[in-house]
Amino acid sequence: MDLELNFEISRTAEFILSRNFTRVALQFPDDLLKHSTKVVTCLRNKLGSGNKVGLFVMADTTFGSCCVDEVGASHIGADCVIHYGHTCLSPTSTLPAFCVFGKASINISCCVEKLSSYFRTNGKPIVVLYGLGYAHAISQIKRALEEAMPKTKMELIFSDVMCSIINPLEDHRKSDGLEGCLGTYSSENSLGSGTRYSLGGLTWDLPEGQRMEDYLLLWIGPENSAFSNAVLTFNGCEIVRYDATEDQLVTDVSQQKRILKRRYYLVERAKDANMVGILVGTLGVAGYLHMIHQMKELIMLAGKKAYTLVMGRPNPSKLANFPECDVFIYVSCAQTALLDSKEFLAPVITPFEAMLAFSSGSQWTGTYVLEFRDLISSSQLEVSKRPEEARFSFLKGGYVEDFEPQENGDEDNDSTLALANATEKALQLRDRDPGSLVKGTVKSGAEFFVTRSYHGLETHANSSSPEPYLIGRSDEDERSEPELGSN
Repeated sequence: MDLELNFEISRTAEFILSRNFTRVALQFPDDLLKHSTKVVTCLRNKLGSGNKVGLFVMADTTFGSCCVDEVGASHIGADCVIHYGHTCLSPTSTLPAFCVFGKASINISCCVEKLSSYFRTNGKPIVVLYGLGYAHAISQIKRALEEAMPKTKMELIFSDVMCSIINPLEDHRKSDGLEGCLGTYSSENSLGSGTRYSLGGLTWDLPEGQRMEDYLLLWIGPENSAFSNAVLTFNGCEIVRYDATEDQLVTDVSQQKRILKRRYYLVERAKDANMVGILVGTLGVAGYLHMIHQMKELIMLAGKKAYTLVMGRPNPSKLANFPECDVFIYVSCAQTALLDSKEFLAPVITPFEAMLAFSSGSQWTGTYVLEFRDLISSSQLEVSKRPEEARFSFLKGGYVEDFEPQENGDEDNDSTLALANATEKALQLRDRDPGSLVKGTVKSGAEFFVTRSYHGLETHANSSSPEPYLIGRSDEDERSEPELGSN
């Protein structure tokens, strides 16, 4: 591997020196961590011995590796973060970042041959999206396709990478002259002559009067979270994927689109929830605090209880500690928002799905939004009285009545006991005597969490004396035993 080329040592050093950074955090994913020491050596040589720049390698990120780990960088007082590998290009809150996408291997001639033969049989206009690791080869692929089909009058739109530099949100409109900077983050913006779309760090323009459903969407890259984001966001498009590793064109993406059916089922389950846990899946993506507050307000207006939980990367074992929560809302970047919650005790949904489940009268039209920043300004929560008629639950098979919206006053004091009361029903520690039930009395939900502890698989409440120890076998006992077959 050519470290200078793949890790863009020269451009990284230029970024550091142009902004006079003195403490730089280098964030590596697990698959690239083995190259970290060589990258640091090459980067230090490029910076020169006269520049006193501290380089710090970060691994095992707090949340998803695609996001800039501002929490880890703040522990060392870093001025900026150099992010290596796959990234979602989500805007940061406090620190600037320089993203090195890498250069994934692709056979351009084989790719063009597969694509040109398929395009000749398909008359639709085409929008080309790709993994950021293949951005280095897109210009060559575009040029080769135009040469391979010179007489074909086909509309072919290639998306562009928005940038490789991420500035904090309050400073994101200033350009530094390297690659430009992140402009708008909305998924769809109206222009004077058409519509601009952006997704996962890519942006492209469609002519006026055209929609994405009118185009064939081609994805160049692996079947990863970025591809799932594209499939769910543009679920009304015909989609094909070119796998550069296997050198094959995949036309069947029904497995990815089948995810929408399960997500709709999770929305129906969330409608019947009484207690909701908000999982904080990022501490660096700009706007995450605003979305958490918006989710709390939405849950409160729906007459439900909300609790905010920060636990890093969620897994079934962590969430099993909160059996009183009927559903969890995961606030994170678009490429880590979808969790396969089949092994979880309670479903995990996205903020968009929460708005469908908890907003009165909302219906799913097929549009799917994974970027929570698009939801912040998309619609304002309406404070209105809930309808008096009961709601039909598809899961319970009957009509149910939701809780009334929470009001200020004495009910605020009673709401602190909601978590404790629900947990008393969810967690019941029984003694060896079937007739005895161990209960605890708490004054608030916070006090309950303080007193909660793990007592093991078997609790002996009536006997606290230690068991007598037993003498085990020794080497002399083994030598004294006769061997098999001896007299």
